[in-house]
Amino acid sequence: MKKQEALDYHSMGRKGKIEVIATKPCSTARDLSLAYSPGVAEPCLAIEKDPELAYEYTAKGNLVAVLSNGTAVLGLGNLGALAGKPVMEGKGVLFKRFADIDVFDIEVDETDIDRFCQVARALEPTFGGINLEDIKAPECFEIETRLKKEMNIPVFHDDQHGTAIISTAALMNACEITGKKMPDLKVVFSGAGASAIACANMMIEAGVKLENLWLCDTKGLVYTGRTEGNNKYKDKFAKPSEWRTLADTIKDADVFVGCSSKGALTPEMLLSMAKNPIVFALANPDPEIDYPTAMATRKDIILATGRSDYPNQVNNVLGFPFIFRGALDVRASEINEPMKIAAAKALAALARQEVPESVSRAYAGQKFSFGPEYIIPKPFDPRVLLWVAPAVAQAAMDTGVARKPIADMKAYIERLEGLQGRSKDVIRSVVHRAKENPKRVVFPEGDHPLILQAVSQMVDEGICIPILLGEPAKIQAVAADHGIGIEGIEILDPGTVAWRQEAEEAFFDLRKRRGVTRTEAKRQIRRRIYFGAMMCRMGKADGMIAGLTMYYPDTIRPCLEVIGTRKGVKKVCGVYTMVLKNRVLFFSDTTMNIEPTGEELAEIAMLTSDLVKDTFNMEPKVAMLSFSSFGSVEHPLVRKVQKAVEIVKATRPELKCDGEMQADTALGEGILAENYPWVDLPGGPNVLIFPDLTSGNIGYKLVQRLAGAEVIGPITCGMAAPVHVLQRHSDLNDIIHLTALTVVEAQQKQK
Repeated sequence: MKKQEALDYHSMGRKGKIEVIATKPCSTARDLSLAYSPGVAEPCLAIEKDPELAYEYTAKGNLVAVLSNGTAVLGLGNLGALAGKPVMEGKGVLFKRFADIDVFDIEVDETDIDRFCQVARALEPTFGGINLEDIKAPECFEIETRLKKEMNIPVFHDDQHGTAIISTAALMNACEITGKKMPDLKVVFSGAGASAIACANMMIEAGVKLENLWLCDTKGLVYTGRTEGNNKYKDKFAKPSEWRTLADTIKDADVFVGCSSKGALTPEMLLSMAKNPIVFALANPDPEIDYPTAMATRKDIILATGRSDYPNQVNNVLGFPFIFRGALDVRASEINEPMKIAAAKALAALARQEVPESVSRAYAGQKFSFGPEYIIPKPFDPRVLLWVAPAVAQAAMDTGVARKPIADMKAYIERLEGLQGRSKDVIRSVVHRAKENPKRVVFPEGDHPLILQAVSQMVDEGICIPILLGEPAKIQAVAADHGIGIEGIEILDPGTVAWRQEAEEAFFDLRKRRGVTRTEAKRQIRRRIYFGAMMCRMGKADGMIAGLTMYYPDTIRPCLEVIGTRKGVKKVCGVYTMVLKNRVLFFSDTTMNIEPTGEELAEIAMLTSDLVKDTFNMEPKVAMLSFSSFGSVEHPLVRKVQKAVEIVKATRPELKCDGEMQADTALGEGILAENYPWVDLPGGPNVLIFPDLTSGNIGYKLVQRLAGAEVIGPITCGMAAPVHVLQRHSDLNDIIHLTALTVVEAQQKQK
């Protein structure tokens, strides 16, 4: 990951990573009078009489403060409150993404413990919980202890307990695999800061004996009588010993837990550990011993790190969103030790379950099963919410800290499932499938900075094998000017490439009966869009992405002339994927056919359905749209759509497709089921076929602008090779998403 890429991510478009969105309408004078004065007085008066009603009439019950003074930002040290703000915003994104919890990040410019606690206590009316973040040790211990005693909402220092919960879950399963017992373990820590102390305490809570747990810091072993660098939190672990160094202490140890720094655990130390050693090297980004070295040193090791590129990532995102979800949902007064242990046990138990294919797809097709390289679930496993939050909620109820117990746990879990909209998963799934088998994608606009940035990122992530068209010197100069690395990426100049004459001859043969002379063929093939299309036709590229600097017709026309349609396809169509909060819709045809006939509409419906099924791994459910619903209006334009439905049903009877219907009939919750129960579109349609280009183009743009949908497209369906046209205002993600789609379609074509 490059520095500029990270800076651009945070600054592009709306600055930062979070925003506040109203949850109630405010479009009329009446709305305004209800949202504010005079209507707002009613909930104010109700809350004054019964403070618990704040959870009913305000967002308090789903609102968490991420609170920091910036004294220990990541591994960067004391950057101060303001410089820590990007991290706190990022924490808010994770809360929202994984558990649908809203967050205000609050950076407090205060290092005095008393004053910091005073600020935190004063915030209690606003929030349902407080997540302390990036506060240095030992102050963080004192702050959390005080606030837990003085506040009636959950206070949780994630730097301590997040790592502790995940690593304890990992230890439970490592013991399961090796046959070792918690009370018998010799556990050695490198590091004695917030996370190390919390991990040690939780492992003791889980069954490790205090007398068998040893703590080492930068001064060596924490032993009885040591005066240098000690504090009351370390003293708990001090024991009489002749050992003084980590190397002394780790001999015959069963478990090593690193919360310290790169290289703290040497191969020699690892070799001195007991049989089947359990090693958690959690320093980030460089662990105490790197994965290749550790695996080469011991074959009997179970190794976890904090890195996503190695097995067994100890990632705090497996903890805090789901722990707060469970705590908020029972209105817990605190997050106590039994709730933390419940979270650890739930994670450990989940890792022992069979891993569904959906999780495998989210990780580029990797297969996971319980064993030395899979002892904790993956962060993008959607089941984590369904296992951890209920376990935490139940522990809160069992220990008497739940002020709103859940009466029906099965119904609660079903409600949690409803929070897991598949929208973002759809995009991520396509990207990961592309990574499984990257294909050659040609980019005619190879000298555009945005294309270069996207291509560089996709090479780093393994999404595609890019081919840039243009003058090599110019492309390299543009890349250098923008600090973009393109080393090793293939660059072709259509004017000088060795097989240019072969391409010219092939183009001439293809178009000679369409008014193209040899001279015209030579001229056209020097145009990068035509050259890229010929590369796809000749098998020198698997797909193409273009259009960032060209108008749509000027981009698609050469592709239709050179590549043409797939065998059996008469008309190409254009589809936009509309990614909404909890719904994904496919709009077609939105770019190609101005006034399609009934036969053409039927083909558009079938092509779009194939895209949804084969590329997005979703079951297509098709609604053919009109201004009439099932014969409510008699008109030639209605009959056209009715004919299209008849053709689809006759040609593809297995395809769920119906119509004609109005848009609100298709999308209105319950309208189809209530008024047209004979329609077989369970859960409502996800594919909308518009009757003409005017309505399709207007429709997708309205949804994009007014509903804030994330749009992928336009996606071209029916071409002989996957070719997709960028919009002129496309951003980095648009390019990456369309390229991933191109790769996945190329994979399908080769099957």
